[in-house]
Amino acid sequence: MNKTELIEKVAKKTGMTLKDSRAAVDAIFSTSPKEGILATELAAGRKVQITGFGTFLTRRRKKRKGRNPQTGETITIPATRFPAFTSGKALKSRIAK
Repeated sequence: MNKTELIEKVAKKTGMTLKDSRAAVDAIFSTSPKEGILATELAAGRKVQITGFGTFLTRRRKKRKGRNPQTGETITIPATRFPAFTSGKALKSRIAK
């Protein structure tokens, strides 16, 4: 499913117009600093927990040694933060069926 299909399903399920559904989906999932609640919270280092569904959070990856595949030279890959998702118990049990 892509974003357009998600917007259409939200509109059908809730009875909202496509315009309102697009605004709701954008308010949650947009990566724009002005719109996206989820991305804004993660960028601030906070987690977003949706009971029964799961938790969106950021994790840290330590700096590590790597190798440039073209030259074989050893390089240091810097530490980074990255988004992660942990599914909730209800979601896990629904998918496992």
